[in-house]
Amino acid sequence: MRTTTGARVGQYAALLAYLVFLAFPFLWLLSTAFKPSSELASLHPTWIPQDPTLANFRQAFDEQPLLRAALNSLLAALAAAVVAVVVATPMAYVMARHRTALARAATGWVVVSQAFPFVLLIIPLFLVLKNLRLIDSVPGLVMVYVVWALPFALWMLAGYVRAVPAELEEAAAVDGAGRLRILVSVTAPLLAPGIVATALFAFITAWNEFFFALVLLKTAERQTLPVVLTHFIGAEGVADLGPLAAAAFLATLPSLVVFAIIQRRITGGMLAGAVKS
Repeated sequence: MRTTTGARVGQYAALLAYLVFLAFPFLWLLSTAFKPSSELASLHPTWIPQDPTLANFRQAFDEQPLLRAALNSLLAALAAAVVAVVVATPMAYVMARHRTALARAATGWVVVSQAFPFVLLIIPLFLVLKNLRLIDSVPGLVMVYVVWALPFALWMLAGYVRAVPAELEEAAAVDGAGRLRILVSVTAPLLAPGIVATALFAFITAWNEFFFALVLLKTAERQTLPVVLTHFIGAEGVADLGPLAAAAFLATLPSLVVFAIIQRRITGGMLAGAVKS
């Protein structure tokens, strides 16, 4: 009993240390965003601002077009999430229901593709978008985000499809329903939690993405929020720390709120793929 209690205390202590480790950057960012310039330049920084101010937020909005950049990010993220779900849902259904060699190979390729680094993909994607004349455009960026989100969306939705009893689809087939009718009227409503979770995951991924947007968007009016945040760093690498922290805090909030809402659904989607009906 003493050994079990000690192990449990050790587990909770390790979990608490891990949570502190994860929360530290965000808490420090929040503290920095409300500190005046005098405290930011102090040699003895404090956790809690001694004289909190909103001047950093006003300066951030005055110096950079944050609202326009946030709108660009929102449009790209929403479009990427919708397109990724529309494309991935029927593909995931086929991969989950048809256990052929081709389907298994496709599943393996989906898993392997997640290991590809950004640098390996950016050159072929850039050339494709150049031929399509979609460089420096939000639709071109949406295409890239959809390609990047599809593998995980397929894997996640396939897990949800496997969790749906095949007997329901067989009963609908006996009543004369075709494959498309079964997918739309029987399977899709049961996949609603998984579809929502997958769409929100694709949204978060696109909202936070930086590298593709930096390379593919050249015009200032089309740049997304993560790219605009780099404008708070001068040519010599000196950061305007207060406004940068304020803008980064505002840019982080949507991701945190969305992830807090869907984290249980994402976990459920991952576990659903491990349950064999």
